[in-house]
Amino acid sequence: MFSVTVRDHMMIAHSLRGEVFGPAQRLHGATFVVDATFAREELDSDDIVVDIGRAAEELRGVLADLNYRNLDEVPELAGRNTTTEVLARLIADRLADRVAAGGLGESASGLARIAVTLGESPIASAGYERSL
Repeated sequence: MFSVTVRDHMMIAHSLRGEVFGPAQRLHGATFVVDATFAREELDSDDIVVDIGRAAEELRGVLADLNYRNLDEVPELAGRNTTTEVLARLIADRLADRVAAGGLGESASGLARIAVTLGESPIASAGYERSL
């Protein structure tokens, strides 16, 4: 399996419900480093997985909708704990929608998987991987 990873970041505010989250139950900010990995079995006719520039643009576009937002106020996330895992899935699903809509070009139809990893700190990250 071949893969290409692009990176960006986002800054959000949110609160988490449940005793397990301790002080994170209060409204707080977080900055995430976001890696999106696109994978396919075989390279396309240009011998690439996907156009890196287009992949970076699409990731930036997905994150723009979340960046500098209080996620507690985002209707799509109402009633959910916006844990790092939940955010990774949301971003992967939105990237998959952009692939399906042609945002990464025609050859991106050969992609098999997308994986998104959100780095919370230098020592902790969480992610989500899905098939296309």
